[in-house]
Amino acid sequence: MMEQKVIAVSGDEAVAYAAKQCKPDVVAAYPITPQTIIVERFSEYVANGEVDSEFICVESEHSALSACIGASLAGARVFTATSSQGLALMHEMLYIASGLRCPIVMAIVNRALSAPINIHGDHSDIMGSRDSGWIDIFCENSQEAYDFTIQAFKLSEDHDILLPVSVNLDGFILSHSVENIKALSDDYVSKFLPERVPYYTLNAERPITIGALALPDYYFEIKRQQDEAYKKVLSKFKEISKEFSKFSGRKYDVIDIFQIDDAKIALIGMGSTIGTAKYVAKQLRKKGKKVGVIGIKVYRPFPSKEIIKALENLKALAILDRALSPGALSAPLGLDIKALLYEYDFKIPVINFVYGLGGRDISPKEIVTIFNRTEKIAKEKTMPHGYEYIGVREK
Repeated sequence: MMEQKVIAVSGDEAVAYAAKQCKPDVVAAYPITPQTIIVERFSEYVANGEVDSEFICVESEHSALSACIGASLAGARVFTATSSQGLALMHEMLYIASGLRCPIVMAIVNRALSAPINIHGDHSDIMGSRDSGWIDIFCENSQEAYDFTIQAFKLSEDHDILLPVSVNLDGFILSHSVENIKALSDDYVSKFLPERVPYYTLNAERPITIGALALPDYYFEIKRQQDEAYKKVLSKFKEISKEFSKFSGRKYDVIDIFQIDDAKIALIGMGSTIGTAKYVAKQLRKKGKKVGVIGIKVYRPFPSKEIIKALENLKALAILDRALSPGALSAPLGLDIKALLYEYDFKIPVINFVYGLGGRDISPKEIVTIFNRTEKIAKEKTMPHGYEYIGVREK
């Protein structure tokens, strides 16, 4: 394991520092809270001559991703960042980036969608884009934000993948909170992530057609090819993370399992709340409660087999969603987990909780309540319908 430098940074600064070390050729972005610090810091790196990147100040997020797509197709290593309404404004281009097989890394500092206007963190933005063909990675802390940004470039640019990647971190909770992280040396990052070697590029000397009209005789096959690449992502992520761990000492998988081996009940979710849930699980363990926590790192493609294996000894499961899916039977992650259980004919009581919308804190006490409620459905062997709110005022 190589010597690493400990630095105190916010989650946004951790992402910007990692992006600088990855030496992107082009960064195109538009500022939006709580993402702005990422591109501010990166623009400072450019201005100071610390990185040789073309920084494009655009007029909107739609233009930012459009510029990234063009640069990626020309063979450049590309990075951008956004949040909330910015991601919503990019929505058209999200599908074009994935459909054209553009390796792009985008940090998404998750934030509630308007209206009403709210600048704080929940997962509403990315959940509205989860089926756009991007690889979606979620961070529990700033260390993961740093590490996953570096790994995302290698994953995205792999010739078996060639798909854009989003690295998601909770707005303000991670983006603006300062903590120590261990940063790799520039030399190691360069060794782990050499210059991009594009599979194909827009080149006037060797002309190819990009983004052609595909009518019913070809469109279906093209989308199937995209989906086939998607199916390779989880194994490739594991391979890349294993290589990364040899030097960093930090091991990652598509899910993070915590005290699951002998657990009777568990909580599953994504983002910074997993850290709080682990703390609560430790306290409950001291009282004799056999509880565990599952944190999803790669959300799309969905790590079905890994999650099912983690559930095999449980008597009940709580699913935590920091977003709604209005009109649906459950919230987004709840829908995924319930479909997964049906697919594998796995009978276990589950309960879906919606929490933390608009950045509202979820306390350790409320997580204890979730574990207690889950313990109750395990004993009763009941399956609550829909979802329940945790931490909302009833009147």
